[in-house]
Amino acid sequence: MTGLSDLLLGVDMGTGSTKGVLTTSDGRILATAVRKHGMSLPRPGWAEVDAETIWWGDLVEVCRELVPHIAEHRLAGICVSGVGPCLLLCDQDLRPVRSAILYGIDMRATAEITELTDRLGADKVLQRCGKALSTQAVGPKMLWVARNEPDVWQRATRWYNSSSYAVAKLTGSYVLDHHTASQSDPLYDLRGQDWAQDWIGDIVGHLEMPQIVWPHEVVGAITSAAAQETGLPAGTPVCAGTVDAWSEAFSAGVRRPGDVMLMYGSTMFFVQVLPTLQTHPLLWTTSGIEPGQFTLAAGMSTSGSLTSWVQQLTGDVPFEQLIAEAAAVPPGSDGLVLLPYFAGERTPIFDPRARGVVAGLSLRHGRGHLFRAAYEGIAYGIRQIIEFLDSEQTPIERLVAVGGGTQGGLWTQIVSDVVGRPQVVPTQTVGASYGDALLAAIGTGLVPPETDWATVGQLIEPNPRTRALYDDLFGVYDSLYGATKPLVHTLSAIQESPFTE
Repeated sequence: MTGLSDLLLGVDMGTGSTKGVLTTSDGRILATAVRKHGMSLPRPGWAEVDAETIWWGDLVEVCRELVPHIAEHRLAGICVSGVGPCLLLCDQDLRPVRSAILYGIDMRATAEITELTDRLGADKVLQRCGKALSTQAVGPKMLWVARNEPDVWQRATRWYNSSSYAVAKLTGSYVLDHHTASQSDPLYDLRGQDWAQDWIGDIVGHLEMPQIVWPHEVVGAITSAAAQETGLPAGTPVCAGTVDAWSEAFSAGVRRPGDVMLMYGSTMFFVQVLPTLQTHPLLWTTSGIEPGQFTLAAGMSTSGSLTSWVQQLTGDVPFEQLIAEAAAVPPGSDGLVLLPYFAGERTPIFDPRARGVVAGLSLRHGRGHLFRAAYEGIAYGIRQIIEFLDSEQTPIERLVAVGGGTQGGLWTQIVSDVVGRPQVVPTQTVGASYGDALLAAIGTGLVPPETDWATVGQLIEPNPRTRALYDDLFGVYDSLYGATKPLVHTLSAIQESPFTE
C-alpha cells in the first residue's frame, strides 16, 4: 500500500529538545511534537546527558503524542537522528553505565587528544580520518573513561551515539551509520569506508563494535517491548538515522556540491557538500549521509545557548522584547564586540580553554547592545568559518539557513550583513526530524533516493550599507582572541580549580 495512507515518522534528539514529525510520502506535515530538555554541566568543560531519561524518555513521550494522528493510516517507517558524535556506554542489557558524554562541547579529554595525536601521527590522522583530533572526537573520550572511571569502563560492553541508542531501544539492533562512524575519530577509515581495524584495538579495548550501515537503510523493526512503551505499531521498519545536523541539511536540500548549510541552534553548525574527498586541517571531512558523498563541516560551541544566557542574565525577559531592543541598536552595537567562546570553541581555534570576552563596554551600553553584540559576535565567527569553506577547490554556491534561530529575521539579517552573502531559508523549518522522515521514505522504498522535499521560503540579501563597518569590526574580532588568549587561559585555569581556603 502506497500513497497518502502511508505515513513516515521522524524524531530528532537535539541539544535543547526532542522533536517529532509525522509526514505523508510527499512531505506534507500532519503533526509535530516537541519536548524541551537540557544537559548537565557537572564541571567546566564537561557536557553530559542522562540518555535513558532524556533521549529515550523524550522519544517515548513524542511518539505517544503523535500516535493518535496516525489514525486509519499506516506507519510505513521511522528514522531517528540526534546530537553527535557522543559517547554512551551501555552494559549487555542496554543499560547506560554512566551519563552520555556529548560531542565537541565536552572538552574533558584534552590530554588524550594530545596523546593519540602523538601516537598515531597528526598527518596520518588527518589523511585517514579527514580531520585532526579535537574535542569532537570519540576515541579520546573512550580513553578518558577507561583511565578515570575504570569500574564504569569494565561494566560497559557496547558504545552508542544518540541515534544508534534509540535504534537499539526500538529494534535491538547494534548498528552505527557511516556518517556518525566517520565522526567517531580515530576509529573510522574515511577512504576505506570501514573501521580502522589496526587503530581501534588500543582505544576500544573489550567493547564490541557496531555494524556500519547507511542512514536510510532499514536495520530492524519495532519490537513488542518498544511498541508497548512508545505506542508505535510493532513491526514498523526502522532506519539507521544519523547525526542531527546532517539530517537537517538533508531536509533543507543541501545535497549538491557547493551547497552549505548554516544551522542556527544551541550551537552553530556548518555542512558543505564536496565534489570530491578533500581534507582541511581546521575543518572536518566526513562521509555524507548518501553513499559516495563526502562533506566538509565546522562547528561553533555556542550560538543559541549564548543568547539564552543573555536572556537569563538580563531578567528573563521574552525573546521578542530582546530582539526588538537589539533591532533598535545600530549595526556594530555602538562599538561593542563579543567573543562567543563561553563554552570554549571548536572551529576555527579548537581551544577548550577559550572563554567569552566582551570588549568596548561603557556605561551607555544597555541590554539591547549586549544582545545585538551576541548576534554579531556569532556572525563574525560564522564569517571566519565561511572564509575557510570557500576555496578554489570548493567554492560556495549557496548558503541555506536552518534551525530555530532563523525565526524572527534579525539574526539571519545580521549574519548576511557580516558575511556579505545571501541566505536561503527553506519553506519548512521543522529541522532534522523532517529530514529523518524523508530518509525513512527513501529507506522503505516509498520514494526514489533522489527525492527532495525542500522549497525556498525566503531569500535574505546582505545590506551593502553596513559592509564597511562590519569589515572594520570583523578585523577587531579577528584580533581579539590572540590579544586576550594568555589572560583568558589564566582565568580558565582558575575556573577549573576554584579557590578554597
